[in-house]
Amino acid sequence: MEASLLIETIAGLVIVLGILLFIFLKPKNVKKTNTINIKSSNNSDKKLDLDSLRHIIRNRVSTEKQLSEAVDLVIKNYGKIPGKLGLRLNPKFDAYMEILITLCRHPNTNKNIILKFDKELTRLNPEYKSEINDAITKGLNSRK
Repeated sequence: MEASLLIETIAGLVIVLGILLFIFLKPKNVKKTNTINIKSSNNSDKKLDLDSLRHIIRNRVSTEKQLSEAVDLVIKNYGKIPGKLGLRLNPKFDAYMEILITLCRHPNTNKNIILKFDKELTRLNPEYKSEINDAITKGLNSRK
């Protein structure tokens, strides 16, 4: 009687283990992420605003090409930061600082994208040079 109880218990545990393995090892439905495609053309009718470009840079699944195109569009359309307010920074500089830090921390970025953005932003805004360097330093130091 004890042997049959032991066999039934082992069979029950094997069935439970099989069900658990099926649950954990079955292919899960992968959520499709919405990516924003940037179509670059010389006469683009669609001009993306700064918030849309920031969203592309913040998106962790943006590809290297999308990041590069977003950075190019930021420089081309929004490269000039409004001047400082005396000794204080213009509040609009916070958006550029966020872009710099996020770009440095992005998993699909590379040194060429970061350096291009740094160089062009500094060239267009020489009065913000130290703040731009500080933002890049913060972004690079916060990388994992």
